[in-house]
Amino acid sequence: MKRGGRRPRVLYLAFYFPPSRASGVYRARATANHLARDGWDVTVCAAPLDFLYDVIGSVDEALSETVDPRVRVERPSLNQYSWQQDLRSYGALRRRFPLVAQRLHAFGQDKVFPERYASWAWAAVARGLKLHARKRFDIVVATGNPFASFGAAWLFHRITGVPYVMDYRDSWTLDLFSDQPAFPEGHIAWAWERRALSKASAAVFVNEALRKWHAERYPDVADRMMVVANGWDADVLPSAADTRAEAPEPAALSPEQQRADAPADAPRQRPLRFVYLGTLTVKQPVEEMAEAFRLARRHPDLEGAELRIHGHLGFFKDSPPSLLRRLGLDSGTRDQGDDDTGLRYQGPVSKREVGMVYEDADVLVFLAGGGKYVTSGKIFEYMAFGHPIVSVHAAGIAAQDVLDGYPLWFNPDSLDVEEIAAAMVAAGKAARDQSPQQRAAARRHAQAYTRDAVLVPFEKRLREIIGRPAAADPAD
Repeated sequence: MKRGGRRPRVLYLAFYFPPSRASGVYRARATANHLARDGWDVTVCAAPLDFLYDVIGSVDEALSETVDPRVRVERPSLNQYSWQQDLRSYGALRRRFPLVAQRLHAFGQDKVFPERYASWAWAAVARGLKLHARKRFDIVVATGNPFASFGAAWLFHRITGVPYVMDYRDSWTLDLFSDQPAFPEGHIAWAWERRALSKASAAVFVNEALRKWHAERYPDVADRMMVVANGWDADVLPSAADTRAEAPEPAALSPEQQRADAPADAPRQRPLRFVYLGTLTVKQPVEEMAEAFRLARRHPDLEGAELRIHGHLGFFKDSPPSLLRRLGLDSGTRDQGDDDTGLRYQGPVSKREVGMVYEDADVLVFLAGGGKYVTSGKIFEYMAFGHPIVSVHAAGIAAQDVLDGYPLWFNPDSLDVEEIAAAMVAAGKAARDQSPQQRAAARRHAQAYTRDAVLVPFEKRLREIIGRPAAADPAD
């Protein structure tokens, strides 16, 4: 391709994009922003707003303000058949011939594409083709879930010949909570995954465990697979980004002198603050975390300690009651808590407050569901603030590869309540004794995982695919 000229143009198929607050939205937001800053013309096809607001009720409007203004966002339509519960929202066919509508819907799921987001995918292809006719795209990036985006990328490539990349934010055919295949052999999902991978220019995974599983399943395309880890967003966490400078070595200072320099509100002078920040879900070991903290709080070092839970309760409108019951709390009002156990639900946190919540913590509790293929995006934020981190998850999950080398990690390597409680007590002691140098060392470990750092090789790979090295593009 001729050097110079227009900016490379990418069609980014990301159903969950701000103002959605789905678990993978930060990766999508960061990818779009990173590409825009690196000279790409970025167009995102995302979920329709009425679905986010009216159907799942899962939005964070402040997050939309963090999207680079150069990113163009399109919102193709979605057939909401699977979510409709109000008869007044039914279309004419479903109102008049409900059995026919049901059979057509089932046929589409069983024989065409096995996901209820398929209509959005085909609408995204139609929208993309119109935009492509005006100004051609150089590449398509599709992120899943939903995995209909992979089908859309494949179809767009078949029609136009434009190369595409599949970003596995999640796993399509592997159940991450059981470590078993998500579908029986012969299911249409396997055929679609094989079809999409066979034509993809690259397939991206969030950790090596997932890349390896897919490489073994699809060896013919293993050489096109790569890992692009999640990371933490410096623009969303300015307090972490502004304080990343390394503290000086302790030199001749004794531990007593280091502790003497601690601020007046240091944790050794008040009850400890344990913090979980993130969306609480039914897939996480919530009961084990709550019971372990109740047990740990009996230790003299944790007298009066609190476990403050910040964030949303589930991704759907009807999630909070069951999750609060699992915590042993009664209602979802902000600052709901139990003084006898130290558990306190603090409610959702605005983007402006996230950094303050982390800074105010003494110990961070890393609660994660799933098995060995899981890397939670939150762990990168946790490390950026340099606090002791207690793991509450199954042994051997992929997040442990990220935490390996973090000097303030307390890992019971088990979901045994007593072992988790012991790790909490040890983390509390570390928080009381922590020096500025120890915190700086912990933060240094996190620097390799800033979102921009992990996206550099991904952006380079995209340019290699389209034959447009960075030096070939105009400065604007």
